[in-house]
Amino acid sequence: MNVYLSELIGTFALVFAGTGAIVINDVTGGVVSHVGVALTFGLVVMAMIYALGNVSGAHLNPAVTMGFWLAGRFPGRSVPPYIISQCAGALLASVILRLLFPGHATLGATAPAGPLVQSFVLEVILTGLLMFVILNVSVGAKETGMMAGVAVGAVIGLEALFAGPITGASMNPARSLAPAVVSGHLQSLWLYLIAPVSGAALGVWGCRCVQEAGCCRKAPEPSG
Repeated sequence: MNVYLSELIGTFALVFAGTGAIVINDVTGGVVSHVGVALTFGLVVMAMIYALGNVSGAHLNPAVTMGFWLAGRFPGRSVPPYIISQCAGALLASVILRLLFPGHATLGATAPAGPLVQSFVLEVILTGLLMFVILNVSVGAKETGMMAGVAVGAVIGLEALFAGPITGASMNPARSLAPAVVSGHLQSLWLYLIAPVSGAALGVWGCRCVQEAGCCRKAPEPSG
């Protein structure tokens, strides 16, 4: 049970800090800034990896959990409870943000700024690159180690910096699901559920191309 609680808390922190930065940026007239929002997402992920990586692996993202499973590093029976825990943590964060900022329209929900196909392709590639990095710096199905947090947090911050204005740079179905459901902005939600999972599969394939069998190192099954 501790691994599922870890994923709930970690994803809560990600959504609360990340989408909270978007909301606060809006209500303060841009004080946080786009750069600040991107850094917030990267830094909170880095912090949660160091805090929780040795417990649950700090996936914090259903697409990452699916990617570890596709890579053969994560047992299939643990995928549903991980995803449920992640979504629960994300929803809890969005509900609290709604209580704190009842007048905000979107709560940081992701939405395409251009054509849907443009954002879909971007989200696939962004998540593919993220998954590629995660697989190459993680141990088994755990994002852990001295530099794992820096590498993963840096990729998230970097991708949010350049792609955030177009797609929101979600790369994470739970991160997009929670504010969309709580705020009622569901129009493009399907894109942010399908594209990151597709991108994670692409990242697994890319890792296999460069690492061959080494990319699919099995890890001990999580206990909880």
